[in-house]
Amino acid sequence: MMGGRIAEELFLNTMTTGAGNDIEQASDLARKMVCEFGMSSLGPITFGKKEEQIFLGREISQHRDFSEETAQKIDAEVRRFVDDGYNSARHILESNRPILEKIAAALLEREVIDANDIQLLIEGKELPVKVNPNSPPPVKDDVQQVLKPAPGQPNVAPGERPAQA
Repeated sequence: MMGGRIAEELFLNTMTTGAGNDIEQASDLARKMVCEFGMSSLGPITFGKKEEQIFLGREISQHRDFSEETAQKIDAEVRRFVDDGYNSARHILESNRPILEKIAAALLEREVIDANDIQLLIEGKELPVKVNPNSPPPVKDDVQQVLKPAPGQPNVAPGERPAQA
């Protein structure tokens, strides 16, 4: 989820609001990992009880059933998860920067690339020549040999008549 923010920093040397939703989702997931899923060093325990407020349009609120000290530990764990994800994303993008630049260049040139194109770029291979769908198909060498005029004959496309002198 941190890839967008890291890409802004590495490739644009700036930070925008574009990654805001990704950061929010990463923070929410990290908090759920700690408080709901028991996936932290605090152990397999949930923190905070969810209660429905029936008279408030079935709004769900969270009741805090832990101490301030535990709240600080929860915040530290959430921060650790988010920071670890951020550092991992930075390492991945930095170590693959040349490939990412090739992919970006291919996208600028072609607008669309598929998984096979990405695999070729990762392997360091060139992409096949882009064929314009509006251009006629390429003619193979054996077909060109057939279409060549015989010696002494005018160069006329198939189905056309030679010009009269």
